[in-house]
Amino acid sequence: MEVNDALIRQLGTLARLDINPAESEEIRQDLQRMITFVEKLAELDTANVKPLLHMTADTNVLRNDEVLPGISREEGLKNAPAHTGEYFSVPKVIKK
Repeated sequence: MEVNDALIRQLGTLARLDINPAESEEIRQDLQRMITFVEKLAELDTANVKPLLHMTADTNVLRNDEVLPGISREEGLKNAPAHTGEYFSVPKVIKK
């Protein structure tokens, strides 16, 4: 695949980048090296290679969910700096 000015302009537009002519040549060389590398990878024979689903054979060790006793509303509001009888009172953050 050939990297040309049209491709660089298109990529710049898609990425919303303003690419000047000085940067364009450097980007062209970088893209060409990346494409060459990917094309080289495509030459590998992967017919007998199993897909890698997980990096290791380890599995997640999860604990069982246990219902623990909660606290009452009064206990929850006990140390609140401001509250009504049932809810925390907080400063208004949305101004209309």
